[in-house]
Amino acid sequence: MESKYNRYILAGLTVVCIALIGITMVTDQWLEPLRTGVGYVLIPIQSGVNKVGVTIYEQLSDYGKLKGAIEENRRLQEEIDRLVEENNRLSSEQFELQRLRELYALDQQYMQYQKTAARVIANDSGDWFQVFRVNKGSADGIQVGNNVLAGGGLAGIVTDVGAHYATVRSIIDDSSRVSAMALQSGDTCMVGGDLTLYKEGRLSISDIKKDGDVKDGDRIVTSNISTTYLPGILIGYAADITVDSNQLTSSGYLVPVAEFNNLQEVLIITDLKEIQDPGGGEP
Repeated sequence: MESKYNRYILAGLTVVCIALIGITMVTDQWLEPLRTGVGYVLIPIQSGVNKVGVTIYEQLSDYGKLKGAIEENRRLQEEIDRLVEENNRLSSEQFELQRLRELYALDQQYMQYQKTAARVIANDSGDWFQVFRVNKGSADGIQVGNNVLAGGGLAGIVTDVGAHYATVRSIIDDSSRVSAMALQSGDTCMVGGDLTLYKEGRLSISDIKKDGDVKDGDRIVTSNISTTYLPGILIGYAADITVDSNQLTSSGYLVPVAEFNNLQEVLIITDLKEIQDPGGGEP
């Protein structure tokens, strides 16, 4: 009886298995068209989604690269600005060093005189430094009548002094007159300031005696008989010396060694001429 019951169970299970296999086969056949249809619909969508995803990724990647490039450009610009500033500073220091070397050479050239260096701090008017101020004054031992050197020779004379400043009238000023002489011969002359004439880079030379030996290219220095300027300071070089119409004197031009368009540092001789005219003029 028990064996018969087991056979029934086995037979029933066999039927169930056969039925399930049939159902599966039928279901696959039914679902195949659905799968195909879904594939036709989903595959393009999936491709589109993939393309959009790739595009977004590439754009994000490009944005990251652009942001990095902008940051790198900013960093490089800052480095360029720093280097330009450093170069300007070095250039300025180089020019200043060159000027100080020239000032030192000038100091060595006139070692017989006591001097102090000063910086030009103001220019009264005009295109040139015909009247200017320096940052040294009576507190530094500066006095009215002190001679001022720049650019290889005489630049002017102190006409006014405060505690911490001094006013200098240069030799190119219209009111300036310097008693001078030719270094080679010792013959005297007068160097006169002339702003109009200085447009050509020249000053006037006059009052050369008829038989005086002053010729083109001679070094013109302050004379021993000057009442204001210490002797032997180079003023410039004679040019175009000719006999005057009166046939008694000669005159011409002087090319000054100092330049008056951009004075920055000067040397002030603190020694004074024993006989001096407080106004800085010459007889």
